[in-house]
Amino acid sequence: MRPGLFKGQAPGSRRRARAGLAVVRADSHRKEARASGSARPAMLLRPLRGWAARALRCFGPGSRGSPASGPGPRRVQRRAWPPDKEQEKEKKSVICVEGNIASGKTTCLEFFSNATEVEVLTEPVSKWRNVRGHNPLGLMYHDASRWGLTLQTYVQLTMLDRHTRPQVSSVRLMERSIHSARYIFVENLYRSGKMPEVDYVVLSEWFDWILRNMDVSVDLIVYLRTNPETCYQRLKKRCREEEKVIPLEYLEAIHHLHEEWLIKGSLFPVAAPVLVIEADHHMERMLELFEQNRDRILTPENRKHCP
Repeated sequence: MRPGLFKGQAPGSRRRARAGLAVVRADSHRKEARASGSARPAMLLRPLRGWAARALRCFGPGSRGSPASGPGPRRVQRRAWPPDKEQEKEKKSVICVEGNIASGKTTCLEFFSNATEVEVLTEPVSKWRNVRGHNPLGLMYHDASRWGLTLQTYVQLTMLDRHTRPQVSSVRLMERSIHSARYIFVENLYRSGKMPEVDYVVLSEWFDWILRNMDVSVDLIVYLRTNPETCYQRLKKRCREEEKVIPLEYLEAIHHLHEEWLIKGSLFPVAAPVLVIEADHHMERMLELFEQNRDRILTPENRKHCP
């Protein structure tokens, strides 16, 4: 009897057994290859997991208002909160400082950063400059037609993260908002012909879904109204690398959209009362104006009807 054969086993059975073992091994290798190939996309999607998980926990994959539930009415729906959380939220407020590039937003945030019960959230510019070694902000300024959608998709994600992170203090002061990202910068790309309509529609659909299903509410908008020429002179003085290619015409377009949105009210719905501060002045005067408006900005009952 040949080695490796059981009593009564034919030699052909041995060949069939080896063939079956080879099939099993090949199938195992294919499964390992598929698992290895899927690891890279999974790593690339990690930044989105936290946000997606929160959304699914709140609504479920087929709940009303989720992308999987199909089309629905395009109206802003306030997110439902448990009663205890609703009372806690009513005691807190979110103020967004809006304005053109180099309008003085950072100075305003720094002025109020030492106030009691105030937390400051700046724009996540460092993230826009470095996404795993890439600089979508710089790329957009050099070729807006190619990189506008890339940057604004990431801006929308990072601003959503700013809006939805837990609020510790009674007053949150934010540099810009997800609203101005859509109503000012995406709108400018589209109007200037640098964003195709399909990109504009996709970003708008995402933004509309966020408004319906996530809490990105704002209690006050502080608009630092600044002449584009003033912004241009300040921009040249601070010499940020990405901003060296920004022309005056771009600042004029951004200013015009702010005026349409926050002053005339003819562009898009305004998310909150607007407090306008004329911001063409020198530093000392601006600090005086911030102090004069301290109570109107930080005290809820004083900001119901801002001019």
